[in-house]
Amino acid sequence: MSATKYIFVTGGVASSLGKGVISSSLGKLLQARGFNITIQKFDPYINIDPGTLNPYEHGECYVTDDGKETDLDLGHYERFTGIRTTAYSNYTTGRIYQSVIDKERRGDYLGKTIQVIPHITDEIKRSMLFQGKRSHFDFVITEIGGTVGDIESQPFLEAIRQLKWELGNDALCVHLTYVPYLAAAGELKTKPTQHSVKELQSLGIQPDVLVLRTEHELNNSLRRKVANFCNVAPTAVFQSKDQPTIYEVPLRMQEQGLDAEILRQFGMPIGETPGLGPWRSFLERRHKATEELCIALVGKYDLQDAYKSILESLSQAGTYNDRKIKTRFVNSEKLTPDNIAKELKGTDGMVICPGFGQRGIEGKIIAARYGRENDIPTFGICLGMQMMVIEFARNVLGLEDANSVEMNPATKHNVIDLMECQKNVTNMGGTMRLGGYPCILREGSRVRAIYAQEEIRERHRHRYEFNNEYINRYEAAGMQCTGVNPDTKLVEIVEIPDLNWYIGTQFHPEYSSTVLKPHPLFLDFIKAAIKYHTK
Repeated sequence: MSATKYIFVTGGVASSLGKGVISSSLGKLLQARGFNITIQKFDPYINIDPGTLNPYEHGECYVTDDGKETDLDLGHYERFTGIRTTAYSNYTTGRIYQSVIDKERRGDYLGKTIQVIPHITDEIKRSMLFQGKRSHFDFVITEIGGTVGDIESQPFLEAIRQLKWELGNDALCVHLTYVPYLAAAGELKTKPTQHSVKELQSLGIQPDVLVLRTEHELNNSLRRKVANFCNVAPTAVFQSKDQPTIYEVPLRMQEQGLDAEILRQFGMPIGETPGLGPWRSFLERRHKATEELCIALVGKYDLQDAYKSILESLSQAGTYNDRKIKTRFVNSEKLTPDNIAKELKGTDGMVICPGFGQRGIEGKIIAARYGRENDIPTFGICLGMQMMVIEFARNVLGLEDANSVEMNPATKHNVIDLMECQKNVTNMGGTMRLGGYPCILREGSRVRAIYAQEEIRERHRHRYEFNNEYINRYEAAGMQCTGVNPDTKLVEIVEIPDLNWYIGTQFHPEYSSTVLKPHPLFLDFIKAAIKYHTK
């Protein structure tokens, strides 16, 4: 068995250049050549994980099947490649330091003075190599969050410097930088890239491959200039120009030979270029889909990344239904019974979004009622499902003060409540019901027909649950509990069969929708929205 190859992806000049998309694209291209790959992310912030971060700070919190709250880039990794990331796919400075401090408290270091070098860097290196050693991947792609020059990134870059020496020909560095266009001068400027590479070199790391992020075409002369100034072979300089969709990026990288250059530098046979047939078919359908479908996102975070996986799942489902999805954010904080019709006018369906806390929930309840009473295709996810449950209790069951104990601990009708095992939890981070759990679908239900199987497994991220004491009252009034956890009997799915499409899920189906395997619930929801649109 040949040794695992390690690819480190770093970024310079500015954040948000798309390291996650480049890492995912490279993973996809190597995977298409028959290699067994995984991708992992190391983030420099001190939080243990993104679970306690405000979505405005960090976008959505992505959850792995084994129950780890992680960076949203892991969603890109899974959507592009179909791999399943794990708790070992995302580390933060906080998690690294916590591990070292725990070892120190146990006496593992035998009285030594604990320092950034070697103890923190050794822990980073151990974590970077762990998946390759445990699962014997052909390639492990490691993305480093942040930007070269950030003070908090230095231990990670030092760990990479050491690993490049230790691993020799089994490791290389891909550096993503930005080439800005100065409109006043009418020129593309390579100086920021040169400075970024010089900063990396000053830390002892020579990048092997450069990917230049740009809004304008970079000619060969400019790329040769970058190669000369940055000590990189001309064949190892690639451009990542803005694309109509991030799903074009693997094709653009393949056309330039990024994967072939990686194999060449590792001294591996290159072979034939994969056709990427299913991927190209997806993109072809996407480009041909010109008829628009408008879906409302009812939530409180007016930030694209806060609902990243939902947006991508809707987009994928739209493509497979030959529709172009246009989403409209509807701020639930501003929704009232008087303006709801105006806010949803022209939409073909709505997603009542997940979230936490009191802010904006009454607007979600108003949206749930409007969707139910006007038979608009309505998809409630996690907190969205709970708002559908509360709305039904208040306006159909006549329980006017029905609520979740999260919002009103003194409510008489706690239709959403805490499980016993959650009642004494004091820490916020990592203590919810997290990750994949089984669910049995009732025969004859809408969701059973959608999934076309009896047992499913979906990912969770929540603390509060449907209160089973109310099940009989709900079902007698028309809201059916059609998905139940076989072990705990907790309700996972509610639906109203008499309506066109009115389904709420306690889990997050968006986490497991990928480019080549879109989620069945999103596919069926878009089908229902198409029917509603053509009525």
